[in-house]
Amino acid sequence: MTRGHTQKLTPTQPLAASLVFLELVLLWSPAAAQSLNLASGAKDQPIEILADNGIEWQQENEILIASGNARASRDGVNVEAEVLRAYYKKKPGGGADLYRLDAVGGVKIYSGTDSITGRTAVYDFEQAILRVDGKKVVYKTGKDSITATQQMEYWERQQMAVARGNAVAVHEGKTVRADILKALFRKKKYGQSEVYVVEAFDNVLIVSEQDRVRADRGIYKVDSGIATLTGNITITREDSVLTGDQAEVNLNTGVSKLLTTNTVQSGAKKKKRIRGFIYPQKQ
Repeated sequence: MTRGHTQKLTPTQPLAASLVFLELVLLWSPAAAQSLNLASGAKDQPIEILADNGIEWQQENEILIASGNARASRDGVNVEAEVLRAYYKKKPGGGADLYRLDAVGGVKIYSGTDSITGRTAVYDFEQAILRVDGKKVVYKTGKDSITATQQMEYWERQQMAVARGNAVAVHEGKTVRADILKALFRKKKYGQSEVYVVEAFDNVLIVSEQDRVRADRGIYKVDSGIATLTGNITITREDSVLTGDQAEVNLNTGVSKLLTTNTVQSGAKKKKRIRGFIYPQKQ
């Protein structure tokens, strides 16, 4: 086919549609696919694209457009949406590099252990970064889940997810909320992912068995169950309130501690006092 030609592959040609795309995928050195690593995992494997309503191949624009229950797959990692747009660059010596994959409508990215759902998504293959947008974006891995009302970013090489907008992280019934959450992952024995650190920024709320703790910023270490919080701390337990600038909350035991901080007055360091209110029980 000559450059500038646009070919329409019909729903009766799913195999042909896949084979056309396989010719455009660069085969790299072997690497094991893990989690949602579509860009950086299993680079020796091609990406297959299927669609109910066919695939349009725009050779001049170097785009493949798959519509109608479209799916892109590689080594156990799948991207599903109503429409997929695959952008590639031709190589001087033949073949092509896929550098971007856009997904629109009912987006779901999943493997055997992890998944992200949302409204739209952009997969940057060169940076190995996935961005998912929507009014409710949900990431799940094992017993952990992270939700957001604006956007979720998944950074493959850094093994990190960033949730923006009313972000909520839940681990075995323990909840961390904030405007922005950053979760760090690590591999378990059999290749599954797990969250081991959650960083929270702005309007932080941590709910333990007994307390509700608010702060400006926090770091939750999953293994120890300890969350360290800073800035405008408020700990509420029933009708009692404690305020300060630094706190430590153990989500495993439900024990909360307000910690003293140093301030400088007239050139000398002085510990800032912690304030508490204990209200009498209402009759």
